[in-house]
Amino acid sequence: MHPANVLIAAVVLAALGASTGAAQPGLGAQRAEGEPNRLQQWLVPSPDFGPPQRAVLFRPPGDGPFPLALIAHATTQNVLRRAQMPQPEYRALAAWLVARGFAVLVPERPGHGATGGKYLEDQGGCDEADYAKSGRATADVMAAAMGFMRRQPFIRTDGMVVIGHSAGGWGALALADEDPKHIAAIITFAPGRGGHANDFPDQVCAPHTLIAAAAEFGKTARVPVTWLVAANDSYFSPALSRRLADAFRNAGGKADFRVLGAYGSEGHWLPETEAGVTSAAAELDRALKPRSPNPVKKR
Repeated sequence: MHPANVLIAAVVLAALGASTGAAQPGLGAQRAEGEPNRLQQWLVPSPDFGPPQRAVLFRPPGDGPFPLALIAHATTQNVLRRAQMPQPEYRALAAWLVARGFAVLVPERPGHGATGGKYLEDQGGCDEADYAKSGRATADVMAAAMGFMRRQPFIRTDGMVVIGHSAGGWGALALADEDPKHIAAIITFAPGRGGHANDFPDQVCAPHTLIAAAAEFGKTARVPVTWLVAANDSYFSPALSRRLADAFRNAGGKADFRVLGAYGSEGHWLPETEAGVTSAAAELDRALKPRSPNPVKKR
């Protein structure tokens, strides 16, 4: 086999969780706390006893209990890009939330990076994309992590917040059918699937199917959603995002849709940087103000 093909095969096997013979460590904390914000590596469960999700946990000083904020990352249909994905951390966004009293969990979902395993949220081909199914699969993975964290003594069982980015936001919309006593608010940054079809900006696979799936999520939604998109997002433009939000709302969901200013050269990555979080801070504050715990006082 050509050396390049060997490398590709090794990466694909890693993404599919080929190393099944290795014993998996127990769930929970894997290392001591560090900086910033008590950063700690955790393992949290996946649905159907799949490989545990590698996660990063941040939290305020003290013993809690703290309300949980879960941050759900973006994805890609490309198996090699998923396998090479670094551990998502969203440090600036996590720091913003910790300063407001939240413990923050950022899991790496199955089929990505070091977590490996089967890619549960596959949407299928462009023409026959099943966006509702992929969104619910993402939501199931997020729910497994949240259910585990809810049983930790330093986490409150109510008042949780879900913040989803891109495909993570799409999964968050599917989670909007949860009991509002458990999930108090959902914030999404440019939620969607199928963006950059064939790697072309402003091209989306089967947009009408995506809009129909947004309406499907809206029919059963109970948790209010704050829907944010940057003015220069080339994955899910403000125009398309508004159509998705309108479909979600017209079907019965509650969504406060807001267009943020342009960010850098590509607004889709706004929630991943400190400058982006700063630009969205006013909208984040407004979304969480009725539900935030007391801010953490610096010592």
